Amino acid sequence: MSVAQFRNIMDARLPFAEMLGLEVDYFQADHVRLRAVYSERFLRPGGTIAGPVMMGLADAALYALVLSRVGPVELAVTTHLSINFLRKPAPGDVIADARMLKLGKRLAVGEVSLFSAADESQEPVAHVTGTYSIPPPEQRA
Repeated sequence: MSVAQFRNIMDARLPFAEMLGLEVDYFQADHVRLRAVYSERFLRPGGTIAGPVMMGLADAALYALVLSRVGPVELAVTTHLSINFLRKPAPGDVIADARMLKLGKRLAVGEVSLFSAADESQEPVAHVTGTYSIPPPEQRA
């Protein structure tokens, strides 16, 4: 699957992608990097990026990663998502680096490290693991 194909799916089928200002920085079968372009709307009290923004970005990165491996199977869905918030992210773009841990016939398990582009230390601000269900070929759209 190409970057252009994923962007078309993102634009047409992921309504939150525009709200998060999602951009594709890198898109390969073993590694996907998405970015949520910073907006003041992302901030919660205390001046930190809101958790739902980071979770939405991580979920989108896992979806991109799954599609990079299995093709345009839009009916692949999240069955599990777990996030550990590690540090307070500085206001700025949030970057999601996603890598596949295991890809089976029906399930894909991946991990995402989230970073704040505004933080010079480049220490992760959150770590996410997630599982996607991949429909059988006869149920794919």
